[in-house]
Amino acid sequence: MRYVLIAAGAMLLAMSLSGCPKKKAKDPGCKSSDDCAEDLVCVENKCQQCTTDGDCEDGESCNAGACEAKPECSADADCGDGKVCKAGACTACASDGECGPGGKCSQGACERATACTEETVENDCEDDEDCVDGFCQRTWEGGGGDASCTMQVVYFGYDDSSIAQSERDRLDANSACIGKNPGKSVYVYGHTDESGTDEYNIALSERRARSVADYLARLGVDPGVLDVVPKGEAELSGQGDEQDRRVELEFH
Repeated sequence: MRYVLIAAGAMLLAMSLSGCPKKKAKDPGCKSSDDCAEDLVCVENKCQQCTTDGDCEDGESCNAGACEAKPECSADADCGDGKVCKAGACTACASDGECGPGGKCSQGACERATACTEETVENDCEDDEDCVDGFCQRTWEGGGGDASCTMQVVYFGYDDSSIAQSERDRLDANSACIGKNPGKSVYVYGHTDESGTDEYNIALSERRARSVADYLARLGVDPGVLDVVPKGEAELSGQGDEQDRRVELEFH
């Protein structure tokens, strides 16, 4: 009799356990901002910091749902004292190619070319200059590739491989320059600063170079002429970390 009672008890216990519905896992998403923690908003069933810049504090902007400090600049025109906008920060120039068509970099400051039109070239430009792409330029000085264009360096933020707003004008200019040199291929050299391991920096430099190549392809450049070459930290600029986080383009 004792064994029968034990068996019956075991059966009742099993039935009671099997009869209990499993608890549904709590949905990590949201249906409205009321479901989110304070200072978060619900966007496409996800709680995030912001949807527009208006959701952020002064001096911040909304980027991919998170409030971040606004970049110092988005174009060279936002910088003064001859500085150029690199990856959202106003910094000294390192080469003539950073100073726009016909510009010169002198002691870290850009001396920009004079704007011109074909109708006003005689008044706007010097006797030894031509009006090319809207600027007075000495095309006879030559250079790599087409004499009237120079490939510009593209800069990146720390540990970042995304294209900053400040670099898009440079990429537009590089796309136009490549278009003026049909039949030529382009090395896309990715670089990093010394932060991180050698292996990590090689991978980061490749991501940066591919970001540039992909962007140029979207602008219409034939991907077949773009050769991605990751350099990691092998070729530092010697001008500081900000100048090391870059992609350089070279005809070959």
